Amino acid sequence: MNIASTQALTLAEFLKLPETKPSLEYINGEIIPKSMPKGRHSRLQGKLCGAVNDISEQQKIAYAFPELRCSFGDRSIVPDVAVFIWSRILLTVDGEVPDNFELAPDWTIEILSPEQKPNQVIGNILYCLKFGSRLGWFIDPDDLSILVFLPEQQPELFQGDDILPMLPEIELVLTVNQVFSWLKMGN
Repeated sequence: MNIASTQALTLAEFLKLPETKPSLEYINGEIIPKSMPKGRHSRLQGKLCGAVNDISEQQKIAYAFPELRCSFGDRSIVPDVAVFIWSRILLTVDGEVPDNFELAPDWTIEILSPEQKPNQVIGNILYCLKFGSRLGWFIDPDDLSILVFLPEQQPELFQGDDILPMLPEIELVLTVNQVFSWLKMGN
């Protein structure tokens, strides 16, 4: 598919396009390809989803989705991890997970890849907060830090043995060092 289009698309028109690999995002009227996840990115993404789902899925507290398209406001984005509190997941009449999520995640997690523009990624986190997200993490594997965003507060940088903020419903305690220790296979 040719991403560079001479004709601007609306969000509704964009959402009718077939999904691609890597995913495309619709931001400020532009179609922007996401970076293909590489090793460190994929490892952190998988471990974060697993950590959240291991303690919250069975009790129907929350669920962490990897690479889930979320369309709300005038954007359609694909956070690396989108965590939804269980009661906000609008199941189908058959009790299945819907294909379309038209709301901001409760917790959005982005893992910076070398090709990504940090401000664009942070912009998506801020956009999620504007539309109801309660927590955002911006993970930078190169400097082993996590920038945490909470609604109507200044971002805070977490490093080392700092305990990371979580949604209160999710009883998970993680330090920055624990998150980055997942990069070493076998941990």
